[in-house]
Amino acid sequence: MNTDIVFEMTSHSTEKENTAIIILGASGDLAFKKTYPALFGLFKNDFLPKSCQIIGYARSEIKLDEFKKRITSKIKVSDEDKAVLERFLEICTYCSGSYDKKESFQNLDKFVTNLEGEDDRKKNRIFYMALPPTVFISASEGLKENVYSKKGDNRLIVEKPFGKDFDSSRVLSRALSKHWKEDEIYRIDHYLGKEMVKNLMMLRFGNVIFGAVWNRYYISNVQITFKEVIGTEGRGGYFNEFGIIRDIMQNHLFQILSIVAMGRPVTLDAEDVRNEKVKVLRSIKPLSIDDVLLGQYTRSADGKNKGYKDDEGVPQDSYTATFAAAVFNIANERWDGVPFILKCGKALDEAKAEDVPGSIYPGLARNELVIRIQPKEAVYMKVMNKEPGLSNAAVISELDLSYTDRYSLSRIPDAYESLILDVLKGEKSNFVRDDELDAAWKIFTPVLHQIEKEKIKPELYEFGSRGPASLSRWIENHGYKRTHGYQWKSTKL
Repeated sequence: MNTDIVFEMTSHSTEKENTAIIILGASGDLAFKKTYPALFGLFKNDFLPKSCQIIGYARSEIKLDEFKKRITSKIKVSDEDKAVLERFLEICTYCSGSYDKKESFQNLDKFVTNLEGEDDRKKNRIFYMALPPTVFISASEGLKENVYSKKGDNRLIVEKPFGKDFDSSRVLSRALSKHWKEDEIYRIDHYLGKEMVKNLMMLRFGNVIFGAVWNRYYISNVQITFKEVIGTEGRGGYFNEFGIIRDIMQNHLFQILSIVAMGRPVTLDAEDVRNEKVKVLRSIKPLSIDDVLLGQYTRSADGKNKGYKDDEGVPQDSYTATFAAAVFNIANERWDGVPFILKCGKALDEAKAEDVPGSIYPGLARNELVIRIQPKEAVYMKVMNKEPGLSNAAVISELDLSYTDRYSLSRIPDAYESLILDVLKGEKSNFVRDDELDAAWKIFTPVLHQIEKEKIKPELYEFGSRGPASLSRWIENHGYKRTHGYQWKSTKL
């Protein structure tokens, strides 16, 4: 019987080293919502280097007290943690300057050097560019020419988006490679830091039972789903420039696809792992418009939630998709003929259920292995079971590993915590390599250009619905049917 796979979405330094973490764009939303809370989490759990300084850098002239107040606004602490937060703030400083002026970066270098001190310790510098793409190139050049440490290791963290298509991505990659070596660049996709995504390698290659059936002979199709219950909510102007395919599918979901589909790496070394991911991506032909379903949300049925075009900055004639489903086929021996169905969207509902035909027992559903990435992390297998009693009625049940139940005493770190720790350790397997980026953009660029050139209109769907009305039929046409009436007991999906 075929099975479906459905995705739902220690300090390592010594006292002889000094590490400076420079956050560029420190006054922006990403920095105070994600970066600083992640750094505090590492500090609290004693994962930051012993001699560490965190320097915020941005164009805004902000007094240090006001800056510290801002960066702690999204850090949740208990009464017991308040003293820890105060110690964390002691290593946080701020320096203002431009992203395209040599003098500003020279001033930043003096600022960092003064914090490092005049001693013989190794001076490591980590540059986190929490910046808009428009200043990536100038900032990376300014850092290399003026702030690059000559007495230690240098690492550059680059946030997505990595371009808008293949050509713009190559321009960015070439500009970075002019000044930085590939092994110094860490392209961060925070989905690669999520616990369940990092667990995929262990699940696949650490369990013989899965390794034996992880191929086209036993797996009917793979679904990778990302659902948000919120809309763009004030980010409509930014989102309108990129759309859901660039924002979610081309990076987050494709990273998951590559890990699910990759062959077994020779070792767990970063280069061996990423080599296998690139092989998979190069086996996927460019996406066709016939294999894509686009949607855009409107007001909710009760009128309480605004539609996408009601968001500030969104043109009334916008055809930008807020929902997308696409099917991919991997032309290799392991996966030939198995559709990989990717779905992502905003302003959706939370309910989810599935149905596929069975075997010698009439009306049975196919088995499904579900890896729930967020929220409420879990791995569970949907299986057919005889209902207890005198009848022979079959019911869907599950073999369930819910993390909240099994690992109730364990803390699952934020994805950014995990990835920043990887940077500190020099571990690159959870970051995107340049050729991996090229291979992914080659798959998506033709259809993205076609959508924009022909101004293909997305199907409208109400805020809070499952998405476009044609979604179920579209998915069935690609080999998957939903099982109505089944709901996983551990959470409301």
